[in-house]
Amino acid sequence: MKILAVDLGRARTGLAVCDENELLASPAGVISERDMEKLAQKIAVQAKEKAVGSIVVGLPRNMDGSEGESARNARSFAENLRALVNVPVELRDERGTTLTAHEYLNTTDTRGKKRKAVVDAVAATIILQDYLDYRRNQRGKPKGQDV
Repeated sequence: MKILAVDLGRARTGLAVCDENELLASPAGVISERDMEKLAQKIAVQAKEKAVGSIVVGLPRNMDGSEGESARNARSFAENLRALVNVPVELRDERGTTLTAHEYLNTTDTRGKKRKAVVDAVAATIILQDYLDYRRNQRGKPKGQDV
């Protein structure tokens, strides 16, 4: 099933999508929108256009696992999105993904405006690939085993 990942930002929100076999996450663009209601509508359109079966929204927890304002905003956004789509919307811990995205972009020597334009999509790709790996690992566990 195709899955859409969302790296929610204040000004820019990154998107990523995976293939039908859930093997590889790829960047799917960035939406520049500050209004959360309009953003949810735009993502709902993207989900329909890409024919996804699920959406994963990054949950920005603090490094100690606690949740601050950004996490509350992500939870609220996910609820708004659920009302607009007919597919499951899950939250996924995204601690460290933006830092990892910057490290990837350093490795590829991506700088300036180009970096700013892609960092959020790269972060969404990291969130989605982590989620895909988690799903693969869960399929391999015997039933009844703790997560």
